[in-house]
Amino acid sequence: MKIKRVVGLDLGEKTLGVAISDPLLISAQGLKTIRFMKNDFNKATKLLKELLVDYDIDKFVLGYPLHMNGDLSSSAQRSLNYQDTLINTFKVEVVLWDERLSSVLVDKLMIDMNMKRNKRKEIIDELAAINILQGYLDATK
Repeated sequence: MKIKRVVGLDLGEKTLGVAISDPLLISAQGLKTIRFMKNDFNKATKLLKELLVDYDIDKFVLGYPLHMNGDLSSSAQRSLNYQDTLINTFKVEVVLWDERLSSVLVDKLMIDMNMKRNKRKEIIDELAAINILQGYLDATK
């Protein structure tokens, strides 16, 4: 029997950062940044399904980037739409997680670590997914 895990996702127009919990649901680890053509979320879902084939997924935590005043952003609307895709594809719960500033904070941390711009661009979505999932795991302890 596989141990159920939680997956964190940071959805962009052309990337999907993916993180996964440890078996005890204590910490989040990065898995990958899935890249796809702009707004080709069917391809993103197909690649996500292939990536997660060896895991028993209990739920997804999907970044929900609202505006600072709480209004719905176009990115938040994209997450709402993708939530339905995930539910229909994986048949598990999908939690929308407020991720205002998560990518900004992760980018600042990488700059503070003197990471080169091309390296930051390569991993920012995966790190944002880790940040989203870790925030959820910490809040549900």
